[in-house]
Amino acid sequence: MTETRTAPAAGPPGRARVERAALDLFRTRGFVNVTSDEVADSAGISRRTFFRYFPTKADAVWGDFTTHVARLEELLSAADPAQPVLTSVCAAYVDVNDYPDGELPLLRERMRLILTEPALLAHSQVRFAEIDRVVAEHVAARTGGSPTGLLPRLVAAGTRAAATTAFETWLGEEGTPLTEHLHLAFAELSGGFPSLRR
Repeated sequence: MTETRTAPAAGPPGRARVERAALDLFRTRGFVNVTSDEVADSAGISRRTFFRYFPTKADAVWGDFTTHVARLEELLSAADPAQPVLTSVCAAYVDVNDYPDGELPLLRERMRLILTEPALLAHSQVRFAEIDRVVAEHVAARTGGSPTGLLPRLVAAGTRAAATTAFETWLGEEGTPLTEHLHLAFAELSGGFPSLRR
């Protein structure tokens, strides 16, 4: 998805420990079967400390999403104004989702939950809306339109859909790097699905 990255990086060590405990429990027992109290116990913290890190257990799945969105916004703000708008948006998506190899196993767990857990769908839509807002605002600023206009919203929704599809494909494959899936998805989108013209 999406700077920070469609899948956000962990914050302070304590927060990272809570995220790790949460994802381990969600993976082994299922998201809906685990309570926030159980995550806190597993991480060795109090219930109060858990809620200081995350308002809900769903937020523990997403991690430091605020930083993720801020990073995406930063990349778009720094984009070369001479570069086509869609190219800038796609490049920012790839950059924000270019994770070190050591983070990929955790990323897989995180994104598998985000993209497949029914109980997280509503929460995920709120998160995706934040990404769409940042992209739409960038497109509007570059084109002189409104962030709520058709083109900015279409670019935001289209690029996010491409990124999401790339993540879903990556989750089903072990060999191809995530960034390659992203590049392929955005190449198809930017070129109007050139592979269908053959």
